[in-house]
Formats: sequence, C-alpha cells, structure tokens
Amino acid sequence: MSSSRQEKQHWTIEDIDFSRIDLARVRQDEDLFYLVACASFVESGSDLYTHNLVEYYKGDAEVETWLREQWEQEELQHGAALRAYVEHVWPEFDWQRAYQGFLDEYSQYCKVELLEPTRAQELAARCVVETGTSTYYRALARATDEPVLKQLAGLIANDEVNHYKHFYHYFRRYRREENIGRSRVFGTLSRRTLELKNEDADCAIRHVAMVYKPELAADPARLKELASRMSRTVRVNLKPETTIKMIMRPLELPIRLQNMIEFPLRQFMQHVLLR
Repeated sequence: MSSSRQEKQHWTIEDIDFSRIDLARVRQDEDLFYLVACASFVESGSDLYTHNLVEYYKGDAEVETWLREQWEQEELQHGAALRAYVEHVWPEFDWQRAYQGFLDEYSQYCKVELLEPTRAQELAARCVVETGTSTYYRALARATDEPVLKQLAGLIANDEVNHYKHFYHYFRRYRREENIGRSRVFGTLSRRTLELKNEDADCAIRHVAMVYKPELAADPARLKELASRMSRTVRVNLKPETTIKMIMRPLELPIRLQNMIEFPLRQFMQHVLLR
C-alpha cells in the first residue's frame, strides 16, 4: 500500500465531531479527566522520542521514513485530538501551561543513551510500549459510555496496534541480522513490561494536578491514591490474554517450547499487568 493511500485512509481530527460530546457523562468524572489529560501529554511529546529513534536507526531508510512520516505524525495527531477533547470538556484547565511544565521534565527522560543496547532489542521494547498504549486505549474505550471519547479511544487503539505490527516486522529483520537469542529478548520484554507503569505516567499526573488542583499535587498520598484509581480503571477494563499474547510474540517460541513455558510466562505477565 502506498504512503499516499495510507494517508487518505487514516482518520483525521476533523473526523471527530466534538460538538457531539455528552458533557453530562464525563464532566464530573475526575478520574476520566486525568486519564485523558495525561494521555494527551505523553502523546504530544512523542516527537522527542521519535527523533531519538530516527537517530538510533540512522542509515535504515525504511525504518527512518516510517518513523518520521507515519509514526510520529499519528502520535502527534493523537495528542492533538486528546487535547481538543480535554479543552472541550474541561475548558477551565490551562492545558498549555500544564503541558509546558510536563515537557520540561519529560524531555530529561528522552535520551538516545537510554535506548536498548541493540536495534533488535529496542524494537522488542517498542513492541511492549505499543502493547501498553493499545491496551490503555482499549480499556479507556470500554471504561466510558461517552460516545465521542469511546470513538476517539478506539481509533487511537487501532493505530497503536498497527504501530506494533510495524515494530514487530522490523524487529524480526534485526533479530535475524543480530542473531539475538531468546534469553536477551525475554530480558528486554520482562524489563520493559515491569516499566509499563513508569515515570512517564507519574510525570504526567503530577503536572496535570499542579495546574488543575495544586492542593492535590502537594499531597503525595492523595496523588498516589489518584494514580491507583487510574490504574484500577485500566486494569478492570483490559483483556489480559490479548495483552500477554502481544508481549510474548517477539519470543517467537516453537510450539513445543511454548507449551512448556507458556504458563509461567503468563503468570509473570499477569502479575505485572494486573497488580
């Protein structure tokens, strides 16, 4: 499929009719506000880590082009659409001021030296990240009965699954080139799965709260309680089997070996994802 045709088929912000938002269903839902606002921050900062990845895969024209022309553009569109939703429902929230504070801190986490030691391992890590984001938006779509948010979350989740497929495709190529063994792949998958609830989310929650409810941001116990409620909302609305299957896929296990170790692997993944 040509890139021009892909672009025509991909949804745009103009496809989302924000005037149809049912305010009564979401306006008073504070947890939902934080879930959407935090996601809008992380997605809007995607150009930071895109540039790092482009630098890391310099010389691979296929990967570089896809990262710049599709992945980055779609991630930034996610951020813009989520921002528009937040500003329609909670216009009193100074999104730009809160985001600037987030960006100042978040940029310190986005460094090339923090990527995985090999290109194959970094692509395996990307598979975990895309699994996490697609799971997040699928859960968000199931957690709300507000039709516009449900539509938007579903569109973003589909994009994230598509991004996963691209990273997995590139991973398989680099795994063959680097001859990376399953033990190193599993190490990357395990480490990145443990980091799914990482500083990105904590940073976003903190900066949203600093502007929206400063008294909340100043109380670590209340902030931790908020983060726990948000995690619980995602957890009760996700489908763990699908999530675990996506995370395990880069191991490319033969059927016989898969049958031997699938249960302990699933137990580990479920412990991390459902804790």
